[in-house]
Amino acid sequence: MIAGFVVKGDTPVTVLIRGIGPTLTQFGVSGVLANPRLTLLRDTTLITVNDNWGDLGPATISATASSVGAFALPANSLDSAILATLQPGSYTVQVSGASITPGVALIEVYEVP
Repeated sequence: MIAGFVVKGDTPVTVLIRGIGPTLTQFGVSGVLANPRLTLLRDTTLITVNDNWGDLGPATISATASSVGAFALPANSLDSAILATLQPGSYTVQVSGASITPGVALIEVYEVP
C-alpha cells in the first residue's frame, strides 16, 4: 500500500507514521498483514525504514501516539512506526509485508504538536 502526504509551510514538521497490521484484529479485521514494514521516501530518496515499532523506543512512540489521539499498540506487536521531523515537501509512505506476505494494513500519518 502506498500513501502520499505533503508538509506545507516554511518550517519542519514532526510526524508520527504508523503501519498497522496485527493490531487491527482488535477491531475485528481479519486477514491482516502479519508483519508490516514502513518505508518513508521524499521523491526517490529513502528517508527511513521501520519494521517493528518497539525498536524505536516504545515509551516515546506510545506517548506520542497518545498525544495525537492514536490508539495504543500492544508492546509486543509487529506493527511499525516512524517518528520523524520533515522539511516541507512531498513524501511517500509504503507499507509492505516484511516477510513478503499479503494482508490488510492501515497507514496513519499524524502531525505531532
